[in-house]
Amino acid sequence: MNLYEKLVNKEEKISLIGLGYVGLPIAVAFAKKADVIGFDVNKQKINLYKKGIDLTKEVGNEVIKNTTVEFTTDEARLREAKFHIVAVPTPVKNDHTPDLTPVESASRTLGRNLTKGSIIVFESTVYPGVTEDICVPILENESGLTCGVDFKVGYSPERINPGDKIHRLETIIKVVASQDEESLDTIAKVYELVVEAGVHKAESIKVAEAAKVIENSQRDINIAFMNELSIIFNKMGIDTKAVLEAAGTKWNFLNFSPGLVGGHCIGVDPYYLTYKAEQMGYHSQIILSGRKINDDMGKYVAENTVKKMIKANKQINGAKVAIFGVTFKENCPDVRNTKVVDVIKELEEYGVDVKVVDPQADKEDLWREYRINLCEVEGIKEMDAVIFAVPHNEFKTIRLEELKMMFGSTGYINVEAMNEVAATSEFDIDLDRKDCVLMDLKGMFNRKQAEDAGFVYWRL
Repeated sequence: MNLYEKLVNKEEKISLIGLGYVGLPIAVAFAKKADVIGFDVNKQKINLYKKGIDLTKEVGNEVIKNTTVEFTTDEARLREAKFHIVAVPTPVKNDHTPDLTPVESASRTLGRNLTKGSIIVFESTVYPGVTEDICVPILENESGLTCGVDFKVGYSPERINPGDKIHRLETIIKVVASQDEESLDTIAKVYELVVEAGVHKAESIKVAEAAKVIENSQRDINIAFMNELSIIFNKMGIDTKAVLEAAGTKWNFLNFSPGLVGGHCIGVDPYYLTYKAEQMGYHSQIILSGRKINDDMGKYVAENTVKKMIKANKQINGAKVAIFGVTFKENCPDVRNTKVVDVIKELEEYGVDVKVVDPQADKEDLWREYRINLCEVEGIKEMDAVIFAVPHNEFKTIRLEELKMMFGSTGYINVEAMNEVAATSEFDIDLDRKDCVLMDLKGMFNRKQAEDAGFVYWRL
């Protein structure tokens, strides 16, 4: 009986090393078909999972409560598994060079607990060569075993899109690769247990590593192009969204839009590829140019906010600005590498008092990473400018009339009560005021309606 059959018959176990936005959904999916050990070094995270709390919001509390995944921080439990999936983050350092610390640490932990006959599949995004040139030697050194003889190694890049309820693990074709045909066949069969869309067998581990890193690099470059167009059209006094809507009527025009590019993938992965290219003697031109444009967009937004406030006769030093949304993307609690923070820091350098509203953001991560506290929407009042940075679903119900209240002394008011409150003399509300600066980065509001309502309006 081979390893695949033993996993299906629950005679052997699967382990997931790293239970974040990627690893947790994978663990939960496999637990429906096999016995799964979910390992993470973060004790607080594991304790929450054991209590049925999904801090990633990727699978939901109810699913966590009912899953059969055995959550643990005890690395010795990894010895019970024969099929290991490593799904730890691969960030970049402050100088934009790869930080392989998490994947190296995971390799050491797994190596200490590796048994003969195991297969290890890395899912972490890396540059071509990391799995075989860096991870394998660590596994061999820690375990005393020989790769290719005592254990096999494969690679299957993660493609989960945090916050996306349509493109999930089950619905995205899974790229798989391994060091030989036998283990590749096993890896493919194991993933086919949970991936309904099927698998694509890459011809080598390096090919699979490269495929992953260019997926996000391509998206990064396309968004950078949109951001550059936004800068150009802004100078021309042309609305970028209107231009893209017109151009988008052509069948082969790609559907991208300008915005802040953060997160743990698109804003990071291109640097892995350019780092390796530099080692090979080639200096990237297109990829790094796109990265520079996207990395500078936070400052660009802050500068335009200040310009619009000056146009509205606002005193900049001491001004109050509310930012709606601080996560790296909509409808997701993840704040890792969010570029909204760049906007906040730049505004604070002008002496602006910034308040942040985000019903989705992980409050603990936000404080630990950036020392930012969240404000409730009810506390947003007497603002000089409001920036909608992330289009969470919760923000889409806010109407311009309600928004106008945030610039008055009463603060945020439910729209049903707005007319009654506005007519009450004890409140200082002027719905016709023309100095309300609205920075609508993703075009959530109708531009003409906003301008007709008296807003000083701007968007990317």
